[in-house]
Amino acid sequence: MRGVFALSLIGIVVACPAAAVVAQMQFSALSGLERGEWELKERGNETLARRLCIGDPGQLLQPLHAGRQCKRYVLENTARRAAVTYDCAQAGQGRTQVRVETARLVQIDSQGVSGGAPFDIAMEGRRVGACKGSALGR
Repeated sequence: MRGVFALSLIGIVVACPAAAVVAQMQFSALSGLERGEWELKERGNETLARRLCIGDPGQLLQPLHAGRQCKRYVLENTARRAAVTYDCAQAGQGRTQVRVETARLVQIDSQGVSGGAPFDIAMEGRRVGACKGSALGR
């Protein structure tokens, strides 16, 4: 009976690798970011900026798949960096690294496929204030 139990445990360990899928994991680097309205600007293209109301800083890990429920696989989780690969089924997939400079400033590098087209984007994210029409970030 011990042998069957040991084999069952081995199956569990093999099925749950170290780079596990995370639903709502707390990322050390992102936990100190201020909530509120953030502006994301592509580096080298200052004319295009996107505003985003951030309640969950994990949103920054999927910059071109915002609002989608995707499976994430943790690559890095340190005090200053968070990196994941993610899969959004037919909507695409990506790999993103967020480097935190301050509680209001991050650098984001992301590449993958969105809407059937490849992307490779480097952005700066900066908190610009409270979310409009919401108590979030005030």
